[in-house]
Amino acid sequence: MSGTSVTMRPIPRVPLTSWQAMVLLVERNAITYRTAWKLFLTGFLEPVLYLLSIGIGVGALIDSFEFNGQAVPYAEFVAPGMLAASAFNGALMDSCFNFFFKLKHVRLYDSVLATPLGTGDIARGEVVWGQLRGGSYSAAFLVVMLALGYLHSWWAVLALPAALLIGFAFSSVAMAATTWFTTWQDFEKVTLVQMPLFLFSATFFPITAFDGWLRWVVECTPLYRGVVLCRELTTGSITWASGVSVVYLLVMGAIGLLVVRRRLDTLLLT
Repeated sequence: MSGTSVTMRPIPRVPLTSWQAMVLLVERNAITYRTAWKLFLTGFLEPVLYLLSIGIGVGALIDSFEFNGQAVPYAEFVAPGMLAASAFNGALMDSCFNFFFKLKHVRLYDSVLATPLGTGDIARGEVVWGQLRGGSYSAAFLVVMLALGYLHSWWAVLALPAALLIGFAFSSVAMAATTWFTTWQDFEKVTLVQMPLFLFSATFFPITAFDGWLRWVVECTPLYRGVVLCRELTTGSITWASGVSVVYLLVMGAIGLLVVRRRLDTLLLT
């Protein structure tokens, strides 16, 4: 009507708790992957094929390895290493390649920051999503281990939380490193780190294969801490090394998450 003025009031920002914000980002990722569920099979099949080809195939030629004073058949020795490696590889897949695509190419997080979500919510949400994806790989692999008779201790029920802890540590650090990447060629650096860790973290042979300073270096690597944690839980031979591994991975994940938060502040808020 003529002479009538309408006052537009700004829509207030609805405050969200950290939990609600994290769930919203995880839900967004779940909806995106709803039609691409076949991609999840790769993260499960890879460690299973390694187990069948190396653990069982080569295991026919190797009697057993000694681990914490007990003889462990080769396939049962390799299986927990593959469990840790599946959590490791799953974390790198989402927290490097997918995170880089959303950060640098589709600029997803610029849109996210137009909502009540902040950079801390982005970091936590992406890490949790990575855990859900990696955790599904690890849970399925544990079922395979159970079916093959490779679990002999009730401590094995903690193997899934251990795999999630491995994923948390590597997801956080991988996301932090990815914030410095500028091109896809930078991911060659990821492969340069990924393959040596996978091959030389006592995954396929005992740590006693290394001597002197080289053994000390391997024992300080994060994937070795995850491998020895999973192996002690599935075999039931718990030692002080299990506690060291838990603290190591928790500190690693916490530092990585803090760096991600600060890097996202620098990249998206300035």
